[in-house]
Amino acid sequence: MSVVVRLEEVLAGIEPPDDPVARVAVLVSLNFPDMDEAVAALVRRFTRVTLATLTALGASFELFDTSGPLADPAAVQRCDGLLLLGGGDIDPACYGAPGLDVPNSYGTDRRADHDAMAAIDAAESGGLPVLGICRGSQLINVHRGGTIVPDITDYALHRGGPGEPMFLDEEIGIVGETRLLSILGVDRVIARSGHHQAVAVLGAGLVLAARARDGVIEGFEDPSRWTIGVQWHPEDDDGPTRDRMRLFRSFVEACAAREPTTPTRGVGEDDRVLST
Repeated sequence: MSVVVRLEEVLAGIEPPDDPVARVAVLVSLNFPDMDEAVAALVRRFTRVTLATLTALGASFELFDTSGPLADPAAVQRCDGLLLLGGGDIDPACYGAPGLDVPNSYGTDRRADHDAMAAIDAAESGGLPVLGICRGSQLINVHRGGTIVPDITDYALHRGGPGEPMFLDEEIGIVGETRLLSILGVDRVIARSGHHQAVAVLGAGLVLAARARDGVIEGFEDPSRWTIGVQWHPEDDDGPTRDRMRLFRSFVEACAAREPTTPTRGVGEDDRVLST
């Protein structure tokens, strides 16, 4: 892999609050197969915006980098919430389609998928609020037994075409009487999107919360707990700050309000975790 995203690049200049209101486990693969410099730049920027937004809202974080194996994914339980960021495609074997030839596939890493879903399992078992973005939302859905659209054939609403920027503005409708609607305060947003996959069948306990103009699922939630997945990228600072701050603020508030639980295990020194 010739292109590498380094921890110091995403952490530079980000100062944790002196008295954090909550501690958030942020899970991301800073590096994954097929990464080029354009994608690496997005990973750096989106991760930095995420961490900066959390600290601006008074939260500290632990960064779980699934570029390599996590010694103990259950270590997320020592935090107050789990935030899963975007990245490469999920291996089709994880959603019941082993060996599927996926057009436009990139970044597949089954080991990273399994580590991420183990972290989701631990977070849900520990009662943590969970927020998933793009790949992160798809991982939540697959963990719940849902499936994925392997490649959106008519992609014009969701990403740029050949020779065009990957990310574009997408109009997304927010479903009525959902937590997501109450958070964002509007029934329609213009969001930043750049995806060729999406949630197909929703997993157990999840309900539709947002959809694109063509009907593609753009958001879901669990009505029984604070679990939300969005297919778009609120952490893209080319998009609206207001929507990002409202979504992240609600997540941080849910983390701060969570009743503490006892972690199943501690974090070993060899975990790929950085705390701040």
